[in-house]
Amino acid sequence: MKTLNRPALYGVVQALLITLGVFLLAGQAFAQADFYKGKTIKIVRGGGPGGSGEFQTRALVKFLEKYIPGKPHIIVEFIEGAAGRKAANVIYSTTKPDGLTIGSIGAGLVVGPILGLPGSAYDLDKFIYLGSTDGGDPYVFYTKGDAGLDNLTKLRAASGVRFGAHSVGHPVYVTGRMVAYLLGLKEPKFVTGFTGPEIYIAIERGELDAHATGAARFVIEKPEWIEKKQIHLHATLTVPKGRHHPAFAHLPELGSFAKTDTERKLLDMFRAFQYPRWPYIFSPGTPKDRVQIIREAMNKAFADPEFPVEYKKLMGDGPAPLNGEELERAIKELPRDKEVIQLYQKLAGADPLPAR
Repeated sequence: MKTLNRPALYGVVQALLITLGVFLLAGQAFAQADFYKGKTIKIVRGGGPGGSGEFQTRALVKFLEKYIPGKPHIIVEFIEGAAGRKAANVIYSTTKPDGLTIGSIGAGLVVGPILGLPGSAYDLDKFIYLGSTDGGDPYVFYTKGDAGLDNLTKLRAASGVRFGAHSVGHPVYVTGRMVAYLLGLKEPKFVTGFTGPEIYIAIERGELDAHATGAARFVIEKPEWIEKKQIHLHATLTVPKGRHHPAFAHLPELGSFAKTDTERKLLDMFRAFQYPRWPYIFSPGTPKDRVQIIREAMNKAFADPEFPVEYKKLMGDGPAPLNGEELERAIKELPRDKEVIQLYQKLAGADPLPAR
């Protein structure tokens, strides 16, 4: 019988270990890829049905179903409250970190912890970031036509203009408060508790006078208001980095009404908060392999030539997506200037507007 010398024996053992490793890695990769087969993924949407939050989620869902290995079924669940922070709390504290529940929160996710808003019981830096369908939606401010507020002079002369919004701290609420603050409106009122579609109904019924909202969805949802001049357009807020909606490029930018560096930094902070516009998140502790599967599926969804078509159909404008790494970096780079935060807190809260 032939005996192997020590170097030859070492070589045989090494080859066997390499072969075994290849089989183990292949088996692990197969198990990872097969994890979602036959499963149902739940996307927890931080807000009510209707409006841009739901529509951008719907635009993404069918592409995630296409690109997640195993082709799981995806459902959407709505949790309303605190501008999405109630849903964020659920994802952070009570959701099992198994890769089967994804949070879709909106820009309210990042605002709460930085400003110290009530209902922000989560650590922003501990979430796992998967991607964002868009990097910010410009806003437009308008008043209903029969209010007769067709110019800035009349707006400033009016008292008690009623703004519609979702909840205290919601981007629509904050935008309306910034508009009223920077334009110097007299004793404006901010009426909350609406979904996006309900605000339109309240305006038609004469229960509200004004609204600051996402420009792209507004063009889709109420084109007749614009075409038939049933409203008066007053200003736009470009987010981020000067991005504006072409339909409202002729309007003055809200920053042109800022008088101080603090006010200009206030708007810069708002833009930064809006940059990760629709962040998708996993609970802390979700296994890395499942994080990677979903991140890769999102990247493939964003690269699919049909995705921007579907997104624009539902949202009125094309997407500007961020991948998981870009989103994570944007969260870390959010501005945290103390003086500006104090002013932002006053505008995002429920107290009367501060004096300028």
